Amino acid sequence: MQGFNKALTATAVAAAISAGSLVTIANASAETEFSYGGYIKLDAMITRTDSGSLPSGSIGRDFYIPGLTPIGGDSNTYTDFHARDTRFYFRANQTLENGETISGYVEFDFLGTPGGDKRVTNSYSPRVRHAYIQYKNWLAGQFWSNFQDTAIIPEAVDFVGAPDGIVFNRQPQIRYSNNGFSVSVEAPETTVTPNLGGTARVTTGDTAMPDLTARYQNKVDNIHYSVAGIYRRLEYRQDGVDSTETGWGVNLTTKIDIGPHDIRAGFVHGEGIGRYVGINSVNDAVVNEALNLDALGYTGVTLAYRHVWSEQYRTNLIFARGRFEDKRELTGLNANDHTQRIAANLMYQANERMVVGFEVSRATRELLSGQDGNLDRIQVSVQYAF
Repeated sequence: MQGFNKALTATAVAAAISAGSLVTIANASAETEFSYGGYIKLDAMITRTDSGSLPSGSIGRDFYIPGLTPIGGDSNTYTDFHARDTRFYFRANQTLENGETISGYVEFDFLGTPGGDKRVTNSYSPRVRHAYIQYKNWLAGQFWSNFQDTAIIPEAVDFVGAPDGIVFNRQPQIRYSNNGFSVSVEAPETTVTPNLGGTARVTTGDTAMPDLTARYQNKVDNIHYSVAGIYRRLEYRQDGVDSTETGWGVNLTTKIDIGPHDIRAGFVHGEGIGRYVGINSVNDAVVNEALNLDALGYTGVTLAYRHVWSEQYRTNLIFARGRFEDKRELTGLNANDHTQRIAANLMYQANERMVVGFEVSRATRELLSGQDGNLDRIQVSVQYAF
């Protein structure tokens, strides 16, 4: 009988969700509220690279990845269409017998997954973005890193908008939050540049200690601000290397509302934080001649201005830059020196549910050798939120 009741409840949930975005189910012990939502998005873009190629199937053809701007080779122009940024979430909120609440959240999209092709079906596998539980002051599961401040991510047609200069990371964690303060224990991972390896990468999987973060955020009048720190242990125990190094970072961010407009700014600096910043355009550490790890430094800045012209039109101006510590004696001259992106967009709010965006951008990547490459892109998107 218990199995029959569970099956009946599941059937009721599925039927209710198909008819709307919110349903409440009561039983003897608790009341559960289910909700779902997301958006459907089409991206169409023309990309020109002046120094090399982005091959078909590269993730850099779907959205901007700082470390993938080509360097070395002839110029190329591509036209791409995709709907991979389409997103769906499912949430359950339950009120317990004692009046406390517990919730679960799962979200999927289709970006960054292997497989699929552009020839016939354009089929792509879903991926988990978020999957977490919230109870009292605790969060357990996969979510934005506590080292990150999502408030400064600019409104952009591109998937991220300003990856060069911000912390951008989702991963499993356990987090405690109270009155603006939050601390977390997060999944560790170390990315390493081999000695004189340039932009080559080894993902070690050897780290034993979790990454530790702490953050304080607040809003005073029209000013939001956040101060975050991270402490890490970087480990590599393969290929003749048996080494541990320390990583640390500080992330300072703010969003200032000016009437309907806003300014978003961020500064992040540290050593051994490569996989948290610039979509891992620099590694956490490099192997030196003694087969030990040396942490690699990173400094990132982001500045974005959002201007609301009317209820239907708004513009975003975006600048982001990531600069990497010069350790050419260890990395060689083919390692990244810096990446940068400048973008401007116009967002048209066609109705309360649909936005049409137009964006132009130029991205630059330069190596320690002085070689560089530019990526110019014109992108249009249509997004319907439900």
